[in-house]
Amino acid sequence: MRKVAVLVFLCSALSGLLSRAAASQAVYQDPKWPLPDGPSAQIPSKQISHQQQVSVIILTRRSYFFPDLATNTTPLSPRHKFTLFLDDSISGHAIAGSAVGAGVGEALNWTSGYGQGFDGYGKRLGSYMARTASSSLFGTFLFATLFRQDPRFFVRSRLSFWQAAKYSVSRVVITRRDSGEETVNSSGLLGPLAGEGLANAYLPMQNRTLGNTFVRYSTDIGLRAAGNFLRQYWPTLSKRLLPPKRTHEK
Repeated sequence: MRKVAVLVFLCSALSGLLSRAAASQAVYQDPKWPLPDGPSAQIPSKQISHQQQVSVIILTRRSYFFPDLATNTTPLSPRHKFTLFLDDSISGHAIAGSAVGAGVGEALNWTSGYGQGFDGYGKRLGSYMARTASSSLFGTFLFATLFRQDPRFFVRSRLSFWQAAKYSVSRVVITRRDSGEETVNSSGLLGPLAGEGLANAYLPMQNRTLGNTFVRYSTDIGLRAAGNFLRQYWPTLSKRLLPPKRTHEK
């Protein structure tokens, strides 16, 4: 039992350290410059016009905490979507979110079939990590590939608090196609549902009902909206936590 507690503590500490390290390496595209086609794209300042000003911020270093933050505008291949699913499954937000969720479940005795104590917490943590991974498998890889949708989150620039909140919620039901147009986020909506359906194979028997499945699914959608809000402010938050180095073009 003590080993489980130590492991959970180390995972949480590692998540925090890696997220700060990722922030220190991040280079953020200045909102006043045109949107690049890739991380190293360069556009002469003489070609910049008012119409070309960007509405998104592109990270030129991948974030460990949120691997799905866009680092370029190039469409993802199926292989890249599979890689994104793997990265997302062991990301900082997946580990931290699972640790917190397991703690809340332990305190409120959700999934009571797991019992309580270190053993119950360990089982809850494992189930949260598994649900996160399966949701990403279906949403980020399988459905995103099938429907040709982009599972990444594109941070918008110069939004007010309420605009950021509205944008974060809208990204739950709206996403980009691989071609760049907006469309209904069928992969993002079906992915968590399929993941929760798969979770019924290993959750305690009393938690495998249809009602419980849709309660978990509704919670997943709400947490996704909240997570999008954090994603929207992640460039600002990470810079304040540990100011990143910037590159300066001559």
